[in-house]
Amino acid sequence: MNNVGLTINARPVHVVADDDRMVLLDVIREDLGLTGTKQSCDRKGQCGTCMVLVDGKAVLSCITRVSSLEGAEVTTIEGLGTPDRPNLVQQAFVLAGAVQCGFCIPGMIVTAEELLAANPDPTRAEVKRALRRNLCRCTGYVKIIDAVQLAGRFIRGETSPAELMPDPDAPKIGTSFVRPSAMAKATGTALFGADIRLPGALEIAVVRSTHAHARIMGIDTAAAAAMPGVAGVMTAKDIRGTNRLKYQASDRPILCDTKVHTLGDAVAIVAATTKDQALAAAEAVVVGYELLPVLTSPDAALADGAPRVHEDTPNLCYSQPIIKGDAAGAFASAAAMVEGRFRTQIVHQAPLEPEVSLAWMEGEGEDAELVVVGRSINIHLHMQTLQEALGWEAIRYEEPFSGGQFGIKVEVITEGIAGAAALHFNRAVRYVPSLAESMLATSKRHPMEIGTRLAADADGRLTAMAMDITVDNGAYMSLGRVILNRALHMLTSSYLVPNLAVTSRLVYTNNPWGSAARGAGPPQTHYALECAVDMLAEKMGIDPLEFRRRNSLRPGEAKATGHVVTEWPFPALCDAIQPRYEAARRDAAAAGSEGPVRRGIGLGAAAFGIAMPGDKSIGFVELDPDDGVTVYMAAGDPGEGNDSMISQLVASVLDLRLDKVRLRTRSTADTAASGPVSGSRATYMLGGAAVDAAQHLREAMDEVGARTYAAFAAAGKPVRYSGKRTTLEKAPLDPETGLGPSFEVQVFSVQMAEVEVNVETGEVQVLRMTSAADPGRVIHPVNVEGQLHGGMDMGVGFALREEFVAGRTKDWVTFKFPNIRHAMDMETILVETPRELGTLGSVGIGEMAMVSTAPAIVNAIRDACGAMVFELPATPERVKAALAVAAAAPVREPAAAAT
Repeated sequence: MNNVGLTINARPVHVVADDDRMVLLDVIREDLGLTGTKQSCDRKGQCGTCMVLVDGKAVLSCITRVSSLEGAEVTTIEGLGTPDRPNLVQQAFVLAGAVQCGFCIPGMIVTAEELLAANPDPTRAEVKRALRRNLCRCTGYVKIIDAVQLAGRFIRGETSPAELMPDPDAPKIGTSFVRPSAMAKATGTALFGADIRLPGALEIAVVRSTHAHARIMGIDTAAAAAMPGVAGVMTAKDIRGTNRLKYQASDRPILCDTKVHTLGDAVAIVAATTKDQALAAAEAVVVGYELLPVLTSPDAALADGAPRVHEDTPNLCYSQPIIKGDAAGAFASAAAMVEGRFRTQIVHQAPLEPEVSLAWMEGEGEDAELVVVGRSINIHLHMQTLQEALGWEAIRYEEPFSGGQFGIKVEVITEGIAGAAALHFNRAVRYVPSLAESMLATSKRHPMEIGTRLAADADGRLTAMAMDITVDNGAYMSLGRVILNRALHMLTSSYLVPNLAVTSRLVYTNNPWGSAARGAGPPQTHYALECAVDMLAEKMGIDPLEFRRRNSLRPGEAKATGHVVTEWPFPALCDAIQPRYEAARRDAAAAGSEGPVRRGIGLGAAAFGIAMPGDKSIGFVELDPDDGVTVYMAAGDPGEGNDSMISQLVASVLDLRLDKVRLRTRSTADTAASGPVSGSRATYMLGGAAVDAAQHLREAMDEVGARTYAAFAAAGKPVRYSGKRTTLEKAPLDPETGLGPSFEVQVFSVQMAEVEVNVETGEVQVLRMTSAADPGRVIHPVNVEGQLHGGMDMGVGFALREEFVAGRTKDWVTFKFPNIRHAMDMETILVETPRELGTLGSVGIGEMAMVSTAPAIVNAIRDACGAMVFELPATPERVKAALAVAAAAPVREPAAAAT
C-alpha cells in the first residue's frame, strides 16, 4: 500500500493505493464521483473514453496506476468547463455537431486539449494521430476532426463561439441549432447508466453458459451463497412471472430453466455487496450440463434428424415468398442475366457503452413499484415485457442517456436480470456487465445467404429478379420475422422490377440471436441486389449510374410487394451525384493501373421505407405557466438528434424560441406508448405526433385569442393537448404471394465509394465515400450530415472488417472496431424534396445512411481489379481469393465466379 498525494481538478487528494490493482479511473469515478470520465473497454486501454490529463498529457486512466502519480496534477472533463462556463474546446464540439450519443466525447475533448495546447493549428492528419486512441461509433469521426480544428480557430482568435451560434430567432426548420443535450454531454454532466449511484445497492454478477446447446441437469449454489459479501443466488425458479421476454415468440428466458440455447445464456444471478464479491461467487456456482448437438448453421438445423433448438417449434420458424408477375417467362426471354450467391456475417451493433441496468423498489409490499433503469428505445414495450416476465404489474421504466444503440436497444437485455434481482432480494441492485459479457449477451445483426438472379431486356431495363434468402435467426425469435419482412418490403430498392420469384426462410440455430441492427434487414439484401445491378450493367455495357437512373421506379408504379407509389424522387439523386461521379472516374483513370495498387469506383443505391402498415404514435404538448411548452413523448435519443428534431418541429408550429420548448421523453410515468425509436421512424411517426399535438394547441390559442397560460386559465381552456400519427394502411403481406401495402414514405440515397486495392496483399483502402441523399425537408442539416457520416463509417466496417464470432470476439480489438485511422474523406449531397405525407415535409434518414455502403465498396473493389467478393466482410484473404477466380476466367464473368 502507498499513500499517494495528487491534485484532481485543483483539489488535493490523498489515496491509499494498492500497487497491483488501483488505477486512476477508480479514484475519479468511485472515490470522487466524477462520472464524466467513462469506461467501455474493460480497462484494456482500447477506447479512450476514460482519457484525462495528467500534468498536461492525455492518459488512459483505466490503465494508469495510482501508485505512479505522486504529486501529479490531474484534470478531468469536469475540470475543463461546466455547462454554464464551458471552455473553447467544449463549445467547438457542440457547435460543430460532433456530439451525438456523447459517451466518447469527454475523452475526445480531453485528448484535443492536449493537442491544441501544443499545436493550436493542427492539420487533419495531426488531429487523427492525436486521437488515435479514442473510439467513436456515431460520427465516422468527420465532425470530431472538424470540431478540433474549429477549437483551434477559437484559440487563435480567428472566430468565436458567439459568432457561430445560430440566431435564436432563425427559422426552426432548416437551421442547425445546438442540440439540447449537447453541452451536458460535452462537459461530462450527462448521466449514463453506470453513472447513477444507488446508496446500498447490491452489485450483480451473472452465471452464463459456457455451452451453446445443453440441458441443465442441476445448479449448485451452496458454495457461492456462503462466500463473503454475498446476499444470495437466484435461479429461474425464483422468478415469479413467465420468465420469458416475449416479442414475437415466448422463447427467450431471463434465466434458463431446462436448457441453454446459445453461448452466454444466463443461468443464475449472484448479488453481493461489491462487484468483485459477486464475480467471485459467480465463479463458484456449479452448473451441470448434458451436452446436445450444436446447430451452427441453417443447413445443419434443417438437416434430416436435426434436434430442435426449441422443442415446441420447428427449426424452420418462418417463411415468406414474393410471387409477382411471370419471372420464369421473363428470365427465358431476357437479353442478359447475372447470378451469384452472397453471404453476410454476424455483426455486433457495437455501441460504446456496455449494457447497464439498475432496479429498485419504491413503496411497500404488493403495492410497491419496481423501477427499472435501462437503455431502451421503446420504454413502454419494455415495461410491458418485464411485467409479464417478472410477474409484477407495477413497473416504471426510466431511461438515462444512452451511449449509442444502433438497434440493439430494441431488446430487453440486462433489465430483466436487474428487475428479477430487485424483486427477489427486495434491494436496490446495479448490474454493470463487462464489455466482453455485454457483447456476448446481446442481440446481433442476422447473417444471411442470398442467392440472386437478375435479368434485363435489350433496352437495359430490369425484367425479373429471383432470390432465395436464408436468414440465420440464431437461438431466439426476437424480431426475426419483422427483420425478414422489412428486407422483403425493400427488396427491389429504388428500381422497377416487374417480375419476382422470391423465397425466404428464417431458421433457428444455436448461434447468437439476431435482431434489429442499423438498417434491420435491407443492408444484407441490398448488398446482393446492388452488386448484381453492377454486374448486369457491365454485362450490358451500360454505365452503372445510368443503369440505375434508367431503372428507377416512377410514381404510379409498384414496389416489390405490389404497393403503388405516388412519390419517387430517386432520379434526381442520380443527377445530383453525376458531377462527383464523373470527377471520381477521371481521378481513377489518372491514377493508372501500374504497380500493385489499383483504384476503383463503385455505386450503391437505396430506397429505405419508413412507417410500416399499422404503425402509430402518440404525444402530448402542454402549455406551461411561463408560456413555454413541455412535450411528453416516449422518444429516447441515443445519439441521432431526436431532441433537436422534436424541439424544432414543435417550436416551428407554435412560433416559439427553442429555450421555451422542454422535453419529457424518458419515463413511462409521464408518457404514452409511441413505438420504438427505430426503423428511422422517429421523425415521421413521433415527430408527426408531436406536430399534431402542437397544432391542436395552436388552434386552441387561436380560439382563446392569446398565447399565454394566464389567458388559457382565465378562459377555462385546457392547457394539455394530445397528438397522434397513424399510417394509412394496416394490412400485412399476403402469406402466399408476399403482396400487399408497404411503407408509407421512403428516404433515398446513392452512395459512391472510391477505393484502392492492393492486388498483391488484397488490402482495401477506402479513400472517399460520397452520399447523395433525399430525406425530404431537412430539419437540422448538421444532424443529417452526422447521420450520413456515421452510417457510411458503419457500412465500411460491415463491408471490410467487422465480424462477431461467439467466444472469440470479446473487445473492441477483436471486433475490429473502426478507429480514426480508418476515417476516410466523406462528402454529402443533400437534395430536399418535401414529402406530401412528411412531418412538415420531412421523413428521416438514420438507417438508410449505411444500407448501400457495403455494395458500393464491393462494386468499387471489382471495378479496381476485377475481383467479385461474394461474402462479407471483404477481408484481404477474400479479396485475394476473388482475384484468383477472376484471373482464372478468360473473360470477367460474375455468374461463373459465383458458381
